[in-house]
Amino acid sequence: MWTAVGSLAAWLWLLLGQGFFWRTDVRLPPRTEPAPDDWPAVCVVVPARDEAAVLGESLPSLLAQDYPGRAEVFLIDDGSSDGTGELARELARRGGGLPLTVDSPGEPPQGWTGKLWAVRHGIALARARAPEYLLLTDADIAHAPDSLRRLVAAARTGGFDVVSQMARLRVESLWERLVVPAFVYFFAQLYPFRWIGRRGGRTAAAAGGCVLLRAEAAERARIPDAIRHAVIDDVALARAVKGGGGHIWLGLAERVDSVRPYPRLHDLWRMVSRSAYAQLRHNPLLLAGTVAGLALVYLVPPVALVAGLAGGGAATALAGGAAWLVMAATYVPMVRYYRQPLWLAPLLPFTAFLYLLMTVDSAVQHHRGRGAAWKGRTYTRPDAVPEEG
Repeated sequence: MWTAVGSLAAWLWLLLGQGFFWRTDVRLPPRTEPAPDDWPAVCVVVPARDEAAVLGESLPSLLAQDYPGRAEVFLIDDGSSDGTGELARELARRGGGLPLTVDSPGEPPQGWTGKLWAVRHGIALARARAPEYLLLTDADIAHAPDSLRRLVAAARTGGFDVVSQMARLRVESLWERLVVPAFVYFFAQLYPFRWIGRRGGRTAAAAGGCVLLRAEAAERARIPDAIRHAVIDDVALARAVKGGGGHIWLGLAERVDSVRPYPRLHDLWRMVSRSAYAQLRHNPLLLAGTVAGLALVYLVPPVALVAGLAGGGAATALAGGAAWLVMAATYVPMVRYYRQPLWLAPLLPFTAFLYLLMTVDSAVQHHRGRGAAWKGRTYTRPDAVPEEG
């Protein structure tokens, strides 16, 4: 009974004291555009490794941006073996639009992730164009024609050094419907969007699929060199910029979408488990605390309800049922944001149990030497990386 009461107390705190993380109304502000002659130059940097399967949907959307100022796209081919670079050039020839440069930096040196090595190369090429802003976006992200315009307008009017949008992930298969909305829900619980936008606040995060970054802020924060070994590079980027006095914003996207499919549970499992233990700083004590916290907050309510009803413990059933009700209610806005049926909301304990298993598996894979493995590369933990002179 007391465990159930503790879970209910935790949910009441999350409901009211965690930055209203469960609300989905943190979006780009209404369009307030600068004068047409004041649009700054922007360079778009797209790191890509073996992305031929999705590039046909994403890259044309970038090249077709309706942006009044000077803008161009740099696609950095990170050692692809599927013809990603050649496809990008062909898409540019067929579709036209913004100028496209395709280049490759070669294999990353020790201490760099492949993505950040590609980003570094792209930023170096972009600096020759002296842009005011850099748009860092993944190769599986499709942008509406006015995406760049709205991002720049929000950065200018809000005085932000980083404007990032959490791209709407694909939800078509059964497993995507169960796992994907919860992924964003859990992320917002860890990093409440309202807290991220506060000046002087400590909470910092970004969504790597869509990050508009002021070039001056990137240079001041030594991006990406300062975060070269980060597996969760978007959060590391936001922390570096905010730590240097920058002002950042993160919200949910309306017209920025991921086109990458995750049709099987195995695909989603790999997406989560490759970085879950890195999020816990490869710390066994944090892992144990996280597992205990997930169990108390997400698993105890349905267990307490069933056990209370079966054993005649009215107080246990009442506390467990109330906690489960609050949990489902906080999940409803995210389910609606993803345009999914409301019956998914009460299933959040099952999804949380899957995430618990993914997190444990992430730690197991790390200790087996296969942690943070992605597209043929496995990255060491940060404290195993030698510092540069």
